[in-house]
Amino acid sequence: MSFLEINLKKLTHNYKSIRSLLEPGVKMIGVVKANAYGSAIDVIANKLVSLGIDALAVAYTNEGIALRRAGIQIPVIVFYPQVHNFKKVIEQQLEPALYSKRSWLEFIRIVKETQNSNYPIHIKYNTGLNRIGFNPIDIDWIIAELKHSPIQLKSIYSHLGASEATRPDQKTDSQIDLFEEIISKHQKNAKEKIDFHLLNTSGIFNYPNYHLDWVRTGIGLYGFANQFDWNKKLKPIATLKTTITQIHKISKGMTVGYNCGWTASNDTQIAVIPLGHADGIARHYGHGKGWVLINGKKAPMVGNICMDMTMVEIGQINCKEGSEVIVFGTKGRADDLAEDSGTISYELLSGLSSRISRKVVE
Repeated sequence: MSFLEINLKKLTHNYKSIRSLLEPGVKMIGVVKANAYGSAIDVIANKLVSLGIDALAVAYTNEGIALRRAGIQIPVIVFYPQVHNFKKVIEQQLEPALYSKRSWLEFIRIVKETQNSNYPIHIKYNTGLNRIGFNPIDIDWIIAELKHSPIQLKSIYSHLGASEATRPDQKTDSQIDLFEEIISKHQKNAKEKIDFHLLNTSGIFNYPNYHLDWVRTGIGLYGFANQFDWNKKLKPIATLKTTITQIHKISKGMTVGYNCGWTASNDTQIAVIPLGHADGIARHYGHGKGWVLINGKKAPMVGNICMDMTMVEIGQINCKEGSEVIVFGTKGRADDLAEDSGTISYELLSGLSSRISRKVVE
């Protein structure tokens, strides 16, 4: 049996650790997109609400709907709302981030059509990441629109492209300077106070002078912060466990897996575990990239990862069929495993399949 163990005590530790970095009055947005980074969105969201999170954020509308169905009543920001879902956004009382003239005009049209007023929205500016957001040259148009639109502007924000980079970082500093110009112009033209935010998890650690009114933390809640010293303040909340399905004795020169993907250089043993690329153990693992822990010892992944199975070389590791296997956890961290195959913890965690059982530990 394979399952992802989700430890809510460690989530509490991470929440409090990140909160301790903030000045009183700075609010925290908990990012729970992608099934709470591959864990369990309903469980994580409800725990964060009980801890006092100020708002939650998701990528797309259907994720926000899932939160409402899970009983979440606090503000839920939708970072990338698609125009065709704007009516659902309003029906579920979600808060969209508007990021272009097209998104703005269509949302305002639907707000008027549904006879809403003072509907809460957020504005996203593109200051250099070049992914999504208003071009700063649109700022005068936005300010003019704000004067007669039936909305409540809750915040204006942007996203840094390299918040974890060693300081000083010229591109990040340029983004910060541009966002400060945006802040200044909006403040001069606003009748009411506007909240601003810029930082994700890495930014919270790296740029304490720019926490502003809100911060957004996603990967940090799950135990990672993209730098060794920051990671020490956090605890990975998820442990992926499975068991050995079968053990084979392999002679020197024998091959393992599809396309004869691995050849034994010595007499050895191979253990087969019931996780494959359909579960999120992607094809870039194998061939010595990636490993699991069996009785605390690393067993490298060998051959091509199959859809439902992965083979690991156990050599002389003391184990048997049915023995426990740790794919990642507190020891054998997900970010270390990901780095070993040239990817990042975000991809490994968020790619975990729904067929892996989730087990919550209070």
